[in-house]
Amino acid sequence: MERYLRVLRLFWGTAIAAELEYRINFVVAALSSLGSLSGSLFGLFLFYRTNYTFDGWSWDEALVVLGVFTMLQGFAATFLSPNLNQIVKQVQEGTLDFVLLKPISSQFWLSARTISPWGFPDLLFGAIVLGYAGSRLDIPWYAYFAGAVPLAFGLISLYSLWFMLGATSIWFVKIYNVTEVLRGLIEAGRFPMVAYPVAYRFFFTFIVPVAFLTSIPAETLLGRTELTWIIAAAGLAIALFFVSRTFWNFALRFYTSASS
Repeated sequence: MERYLRVLRLFWGTAIAAELEYRINFVVAALSSLGSLSGSLFGLFLFYRTNYTFDGWSWDEALVVLGVFTMLQGFAATFLSPNLNQIVKQVQEGTLDFVLLKPISSQFWLSARTISPWGFPDLLFGAIVLGYAGSRLDIPWYAYFAGAVPLAFGLISLYSLWFMLGATSIWFVKIYNVTEVLRGLIEAGRFPMVAYPVAYRFFFTFIVPVAFLTSIPAETLLGRTELTWIIAAAGLAIALFFVSRTFWNFALRFYTSASS
């Protein structure tokens, strides 16, 4: 574990130093994140401007969901996208060979090789929205730690799904659009699940677990979720993580290296 942490510090230190050579990109990323958040707020406002409310969700409570979703976007842009989207490129160009030869877990290398600071604005803006909504709802400070538990499980689930989609490139090679489909489905998490018809709620809970990414952490933060859902989020995260490891090892059996 100590060796992996040392390697991780080296990876991320090098990546941030390289990215900060183009500091204007951070300003562009911040403006882009602000524009995206403004669009999300406007979309939510269109629902609530005529005193309409999602069943059981006030305006401030819906802001909690949006804040969690914005932080989820920031996490994906910072850690997942710059790493997992490169799996397709590694397979296509044959550079996955060099990863497999390294004396380190190939899944760890592919998942944590780099980090992008351009996702930090989303993390910051999401935290601001959460803090604002929480102050209006008088959410106690310890509730944020409670909400962080299912959120962490949700992030593990998202990582595992994203990694498995990237691993399918070993068979299909050019699948850049598959991860974009996943990102498009995750967009549904910007609103509470009750905003969707029953069939869509089922799909976003049991097929593509978007509800475990935003709504359940938000409900936990608001202190109104059942323990059963948190346990389910933990079980789903653990199961998907181990499935992703098993699936990656299975996929490597079909990998034809660039030199063979």
